[in-house]
Amino acid sequence: MSRYIDITLEKRGVTCVAKLLDDLAPRTCDAVWNALPLGEGAYHAKYARNEIYTLIDAFAPDEPGPENPTITPIPGDVMYFTFAPWQLSAKSHGYEATAPVTSPVAPLHPKIDLALFYERNNLLLNPDFGFVPGNVFATIVSGLDEIAAASQDLWLRGVEGETLRFERREGGL
Repeated sequence: MSRYIDITLEKRGVTCVAKLLDDLAPRTCDAVWNALPLGEGAYHAKYARNEIYTLIDAFAPDEPGPENPTITPIPGDVMYFTFAPWQLSAKSHGYEATAPVTSPVAPLHPKIDLALFYERNNLLLNPDFGFVPGNVFATIVSGLDEIAAASQDLWLRGVEGETLRFERREGGL
């Protein structure tokens, strides 16, 4: 039986539905599903282009590792990335943890980036450390146009006060 999740920009009141790709990314799907609900502050991508995402503390007992990876996501792809503390500590990223990794105030644990891609022409290339492959673990099956419009609004008007939330959708579509 297929599993579905709701992905919501809470402040904007917009939700889309994504189907988990259990056949292509079973470890990632299980890790995310077992940890739901998840969500923190929303961000709009700086380098990847048409991406919104949230950063949360690592949650899986065992990191899923690479499966169904890409560096060229398409509209509707929902992805999972793991970032080591040093990858998010560059001042250019603008996150709270801007101290060097050797500092006692730097993050000590990996962060998980749960991302949604809403338009074409994305390339996961970060100037600080190169290509950034991630696991495509779900695809949006309903509400892509609405979440794309809300994501564009996030880009134009800012992310302050917005939360990107991932929850189980019981009962399918």
